[in-house]
Amino acid sequence: MTIQEQTILITGGGGWLGGLLPARIVQREPQTSFSFILADIVEPKSTKGLAAKVICKKADLSDPASLDALFETEFGKPDVIYSMHGIMSLGSEENWDLGMKVNIDSTRALLEKARHSRNSQGEPIKFVFTSSVATYGGPLPHVVLPSTACQPEGAYGMAKLMGEYLVTEYTRKGFVDGLSVKLPTIVPRPGVPSRATSAFVSGIVREPLNGVEAICPVGSSVEDPVLKNVEVWVAKPSTTLENLARAKNVIDSSSDKITRWSRSVQLPGFTVSIHEIIEALRKVRGDDAVSLIKFEHDDTCQRIVSSWPREFDNSYALGLGFTVDQDGFTGAIKEYMDNHC
Repeated sequence: MTIQEQTILITGGGGWLGGLLPARIVQREPQTSFSFILADIVEPKSTKGLAAKVICKKADLSDPASLDALFETEFGKPDVIYSMHGIMSLGSEENWDLGMKVNIDSTRALLEKARHSRNSQGEPIKFVFTSSVATYGGPLPHVVLPSTACQPEGAYGMAKLMGEYLVTEYTRKGFVDGLSVKLPTIVPRPGVPSRATSAFVSGIVREPLNGVEAICPVGSSVEDPVLKNVEVWVAKPSTTLENLARAKNVIDSSSDKITRWSRSVQLPGFTVSIHEIIEALRKVRGDDAVSLIKFEHDDTCQRIVSSWPREFDNSYALGLGFTVDQDGFTGAIKEYMDNHC
């Protein structure tokens, strides 16, 4: 049997998802010999026990020399790039200039470098760009379709939308072979809270499961009716990792199904209200866990989260070969407990 080889560059490789993605890719494709270049503003930690070659690089993507170095490692030029770096939503609002530099300027620089660096077969590099539901805003239909216009209401969503447009344009011109995947809110996320506006959605589950108080910036109490009205589009970590691992192959296997006018797809998820999240926690861990949730209303957070879409039509993404959770939010909590409690 011929062993295939593939070199993958992951920017944002020091992040939670970026650090876990190599193992998921290797698990899915044991017939391929992978080499991973993990890059981030702080040098990523090496992935232990991974059946693949790994280089971890400290890199500032806004610095041309630092960016060039990622394409000049002992592994050679990457065959695939996962562009996963970024300043999260709340951080983008608080430091707008930094958000523009990291979320737009460095994404364009990475695309330009890929444009002039064909893969080992002389073909355009595959380019998977992680985007967000934050690209949506304004009046939305009850169910968002692939054709629904994006009208972001925050700096992070605006930057992600610009990234999607760039990926579509660079693909149209044949510079890269790209796909932008809009991630659902991934819950529950392990570790410390991120600077994402949606971080509390994980926090109100993760912290109580570990016996720690959590702050909910939406509503004033567990009885507040607003908790039923604020809904988010979510997916389990394992499902999101699976879909990210599939994305590079979807570019090939479903190229005839991806719309010509947009190289963007909303990854599958499901809708859950803040009230339903709290009740799922109660079902799994009881009233004591729920009592650890404290309410501190934040107008900015509630405004941004409320502007995001609540439900998507999954059919397009499923038709491309992506997958969706089958066991609801209780399943997401149980997955976290199995892995982290």
